[in-house]
Amino acid sequence: MPDSQSPTASADRPRLTEAQKKENHIRSEQKRREAIREGFDRLASIVPGLQGQGRSEAVVLGGAIKLMREKIVERQEIIDHARAKGVDTTGWELEKQTMESCARQMERTLKEERDGVAEGGVEVKKE
Repeated sequence: MPDSQSPTASADRPRLTEAQKKENHIRSEQKRREAIREGFDRLASIVPGLQGQGRSEAVVLGGAIKLMREKIVERQEIIDHARAKGVDTTGWELEKQTMESCARQMERTLKEERDGVAEGGVEVKKE
């Protein structure tokens, strides 16, 4: 049996106090939150228009979703243009489910923009 699984190995280690367990939990949670913050910062830095916008996760996710939708539309336009020129585009297409989902989401976003609601259900002031 490996040392880590032997009954004496765990018995030799002192048990953590409740305060130590709480401190470990707090540190783990802080590390998790920091990793999420860093991820949103990295995402905000590569999405056009989001540099220096603060760290609103809803704004960052909304901007990233908008960018991805735009890129999917651009990709489809490139495929359509290539096809019109007689280029074999076999394997270029995204999955039908992805394209349908993108189209539904774009329709929803357009409706929300008309109704004055931003990505994520936040009301937007119309000027």
